[in-house]
Amino acid sequence: MIRTLGSASIRGVGPVLPKLMKDMTTRQLHSTYDVAIVGAGIVGLATARELILRHPSLSFVLLEKEKELAFHQSGHNSGVIHSGIYYTPGSLKARLCVRGATLAYEYCEKKGLPYKRCGKLIVAVEQEEIPRLKALYERGLKNNVRDLSIVDAKGIREREPYCRGVMALDSPYTGIVDWRMVALRYGEDFKEAGGTVVIESEINGISMVKESPAGSTEGMKYPIAVTDKKGNEVRCRYVLTCGGLYSDRLSQISGCSREPRIVPFRGDYLVLKPEKHYLVKGNIYPVPDPRFPFLGVHFTPRMDGSVWLGPNAVLAFKREGYKIYDFNIRDFADALSFRGLQKLVLRNIIYGIGEMYRGININAQIKILQRYIPEISRSDVLRGPAGVRAQALDRDGNLVDDFVFDGGVGEVGSRVLHVRNAPSPAATSSLAIAEMIADEVASRFNL
Repeated sequence: MIRTLGSASIRGVGPVLPKLMKDMTTRQLHSTYDVAIVGAGIVGLATARELILRHPSLSFVLLEKEKELAFHQSGHNSGVIHSGIYYTPGSLKARLCVRGATLAYEYCEKKGLPYKRCGKLIVAVEQEEIPRLKALYERGLKNNVRDLSIVDAKGIREREPYCRGVMALDSPYTGIVDWRMVALRYGEDFKEAGGTVVIESEINGISMVKESPAGSTEGMKYPIAVTDKKGNEVRCRYVLTCGGLYSDRLSQISGCSREPRIVPFRGDYLVLKPEKHYLVKGNIYPVPDPRFPFLGVHFTPRMDGSVWLGPNAVLAFKREGYKIYDFNIRDFADALSFRGLQKLVLRNIIYGIGEMYRGININAQIKILQRYIPEISRSDVLRGPAGVRAQALDRDGNLVDDFVFDGGVGEVGSRVLHVRNAPSPAATSSLAIAEMIADEVASRFNL
């Protein structure tokens, strides 16, 4: 039995989304569609919305393996609306982030979704970081990031009274939002436009059909069969996958390449105790160190008033493993046997050991945090939530930093488009990414 999404699957979202997926369980699910979209994270939801708004005469189905939408990366992230400072000028990441931030603010305003434009400081705490900070400023200007400025130690204290540093890059356009709430609103738009959402449908097959469905008079109009682990089947003309942590495996089952490979990295956060929230007003970030593959710990206020500190970055032993002891033998073996991960680890062995140590020893994390806010002590923090990042790696151990699309050849491959890598800041960029994917879908499939 194929299960469509009812209101019980959005528990915990609160009264902000009272109409989301209303009455879906009462509608009949057809077995044939023009386009099937696999994966209902924020990128899949934004793209489904964009496609159905552009092509209202076509039929669309969105297939999700979980009981709820936007359940993994889209619901386990920092909640930051990034402004586009860090990314190489001219890259897709830079262009999509800058446009995506503008579209995100406009969308939240239009839909009445709460957000805060609380700003961000990228703080240099040592003189040797200043040249890198100034280079970031120049990069941000080339990316057309709004309202950037350089501030001195006094300017830092004016914006963040408890933060210490010698110089900082001030980005007042950076904000925060509940990205899962935004993603679910995309789902509401998709549903209201006539789209169908199917939950608890873990896809394990994408293949050509041999004959028309029983009783069908439409011949081979829908030549692709998308099947799940329960034996349910949807037939369609074209398939788009936005699989996040499983994007490489979805590519493989359709006959496309598994590379770039997805390797899961878990990020563990600390949280400030409520009585210490006054220490942080906006986002406080470090100056990136090009020697290391990840950004480093930062201070992130949340829409619920909490403040997250972190994260670290350690190999997750399960693709959806949010706890330190979560383990899946296939995921673990898959990661360790990949030559790309082996090369990445060998190049960053000291950094990796440090990340694991800091993940276990809170005092070690506190020492880093105190470089920015000296008043923070061990008694001010608690262990917090975690997220898992779908990090794409090539076979040489390089982090794949930009967006990757993959189709294939032959009967199946020519009708499938895989979004293989949608790296951070994918949430910020989601509406802009959706525009780009919709353009690609229309071009490849002649919609």
